Amino acid sequence: MNYKILGDSDCPVLHIQLKNQESIKIERGCMAYLSNVAMEGKMNSNKSGIGGMLGALGRSITSGESFFITHAIGLSDDSFIGIAPSTPGKIQCLKVSPNRQYRINTGAFLACDQSVEYVMKSQGLERALFGGTGGLFVMETQGTGDIFVSAFGDLLAINVTPEKPITVDNEHVVAWDASLQYNIHVASGEFGFKTGEGFVNEFHGNGTVLIQTRNIHSLADAVRPFLPSNS
Repeated sequence: MNYKILGDSDCPVLHIQLKNQESIKIERGCMAYLSNVAMEGKMNSNKSGIGGMLGALGRSITSGESFFITHAIGLSDDSFIGIAPSTPGKIQCLKVSPNRQYRINTGAFLACDQSVEYVMKSQGLERALFGGTGGLFVMETQGTGDIFVSAFGDLLAINVTPEKPITVDNEHVVAWDASLQYNIHVASGEFGFKTGEGFVNEFHGNGTVLIQTRNIHSLADAVRPFLPSNS
């Protein structure tokens, strides 16, 4: 994929050049501008017909993803499209290959090559009840190509080894190597009340975890007292 990340580091835009009939998949509603590009909304499923509709509905209910996903198709060799995340922060390209796949947290997906797919992997009832990483299921990539994720704030890579597991607040997790093992549990105390933390992800094995430096729910809590009320 031929792309550039334009703008400053706080509010960037992903600018993608497309050749004639070259197609990519982008998150619904994130298009900022385009030239000679056709946009098609399709069900968020690899299947067609009733099976595809049920698959897209299942993804939407279990993981909070959009029921539809947008396909952007170049109409000439000089087509381009600009894609903007919904929150300010970094954009990063992840290289997907048979030897390296990723799991993506809810809301982090931005765009990908047509050759990259993802499936919903069950993460167990305990993880679903405790975590915000996709409910009962979490997105796992398949195929070969580029996939772009966005973060709220900066995006940092933390290496995990068997000797040095890492614990990350659930709201700060963006993506991680699919080869890593992880558990979700209460940070400490009675549901984290003693420390002010909630649920955390604990990663083990060899790989990398991508985290965002800001938490959208913490921002909402900080702003809420200053919003006008109806009373």
